[in-house]
Amino acid sequence: MQVDWDLAARIARSAAGEAPPSVAPAGLPERAEAAREQIVAATGLVPTSALPPAEWIDRGAWIDANLATMRTTLAPILGGAIASAGPAALQAAGGAVVAAELGGILGLFARRVLGQYELSLTDPEAPPRLLLVGPNLDRAATELGAPREEVVTWVTLHEVTHAVQFGSVPWLRPRLGGALQELLGALDAKPDPRALLSLGMDDLKALAESVREGGLLGAVMGAERKALLDQVQGTMGLVEGHAEWAMDRAGSEVLDDVDGLRAAMDRRREDRAPLLRILDRLLGFDLKLKQYAQGRAFCDAVVLARGDAGLRDAWAAAELAPTSAELANPQAWLLRTSPAAA
Repeated sequence: MQVDWDLAARIARSAAGEAPPSVAPAGLPERAEAAREQIVAATGLVPTSALPPAEWIDRGAWIDANLATMRTTLAPILGGAIASAGPAALQAAGGAVVAAELGGILGLFARRVLGQYELSLTDPEAPPRLLLVGPNLDRAATELGAPREEVVTWVTLHEVTHAVQFGSVPWLRPRLGGALQELLGALDAKPDPRALLSLGMDDLKALAESVREGGLLGAVMGAERKALLDQVQGTMGLVEGHAEWAMDRAGSEVLDDVDGLRAAMDRRREDRAPLLRILDRLLGFDLKLKQYAQGRAFCDAVVLARGDAGLRDAWAAAELAPTSAELANPQAWLLRTSPAAA
C-alpha cells in the first residue's frame, strides 16, 4: 500500500483555497535575467548554463510542482513504513492519513509562499524550476504596504540567488542529494501498528498528530550519521546565509528600500519549503531561523576578514564548506582554511 498522492493533491488544493487570478508583470523574463546579472556581480559566482525561466504560476501549479518532488524523494520511505504497518486495512488508513498530512502541509504553504527555486536533490535528471506564485505576491504587496514591483523584484532576486548558487557550484547538488539519500536510507522505518489500532478509525486527528511527530515512521538514526547530518546543516546554512548576504548587496542597487523589505520579509521567514519541513521531522535537520542568521553572520565575518574572494573560497570545494559548528564560529573556519593551515 502506498501514499494516496491524488488524495494529497485534492486536500492541498482545498486547504489552499481560492485566490484571484494574477497577471504576470510586464518584462518578467528580462527581470529574471537582470537578477541573474546582479547576483553574479555581487557574488562572483557564474552559472555554467542558463538558469530556468521565471514562471508566474497559481497556487495549484505550485502544489503540483512540490508534490512531484515530494513523491520522488519521500515515496520509498513512506511506502515502506505504511507497508510494514500490518493488515491491509491499517495500511490503507496509514496511506490516507499520510496523504492528508502532506496535503494539509502543502495547502497551508500554498496560501503564503511567494517564490521557490524548486530543485529535486534526489533526482538529478529533474530540471530545476524558478517559481513565482502570482496571487500570493499580489496579496503580500498589499499586506506589506509595498509596491508590487519591488516585492516581485525582491522575491525574484532571492530565488535567482539560489539558482546561481546551484548553477555555479558543481559539488553542491550532488553533495546534498547524496547525503539526503544516505540519511533517508538509514531510517529505521518501523511504525507501531498498535498506535494505529488504539486510535480507531474515528480519530484521524490523533493519528495525523502521530505523523507530525514522526511516530508513524519511528525514524531512528544511528550516531554514525551525526557527522553527515552536521555536514548537511552547515552546507544548508551556508546556502541560506549567503543568499541573504547576496540579496542585500544586489538589492541595494535596484530597490529603494532594502531595509524595509528585509524587515517585512523576515516576518514571513518561518515559511520554509514544505519538503524541508518534513525532512526536519524525519531526519532532525533542525534548520531553524537561528541557523540562517548564523549563515548570514558567517558570510559577513568571512568578507570582513578576507574580502569577497575569501567568501567565494567557501564554495570552491566541498571540503571547504563550513560545518554546522563553523557556521556558528566563523573564526574556526577561517583558521581551518587559512594558508598557514594548508
